[in-house]
Amino acid sequence: MSTVQRRELLKASALMSSLAAIGLLPAGPAWAKPEAFAARSVADVLKALGADPTASDQVLLASPDIAENGAVVQVGVTSRLPGTQEIAVLVEKNPMPLVASYSIPAGTDAFVQMRAKMGQSTTVWALVKAEGKWFSAQKETKVTLGGCGG
Repeated sequence: MSTVQRRELLKASALMSSLAAIGLLPAGPAWAKPEAFAARSVADVLKALGADPTASDQVLLASPDIAENGAVVQVGVTSRLPGTQEIAVLVEKNPMPLVASYSIPAGTDAFVQMRAKMGQSTTVWALVKAEGKWFSAQKETKVTLGGCGG
């Protein structure tokens, strides 16, 4: 990439950022349900998402049995459900349980991997929306060193 192309890219990204900051560009999918991210309990998150999930063995949640450091806990979710549209990860005892929400484009693998922060031992939830219905999986993860200031 030449210097001129790089400068044009920087100018364009600065312009797009400015337009988004002043509200002239619509927010992306992560802002579709801000009340879900502000919710203080799993029940409130489910209500904000309009979800009444059914437990499913087609939703695979990977979270350690014991996390040595709650500041960085590796969490992975795989959906084997056809037509997966969304994947959300909740950490039940966090002050704001919804830690991530992903839109899954049609035709892509329904798999996400992330790091979550956990202040204490808790239940981790994986929510998957497939063909308009919500499904879930849960797993208890014990934290030996707190991640939220501990």
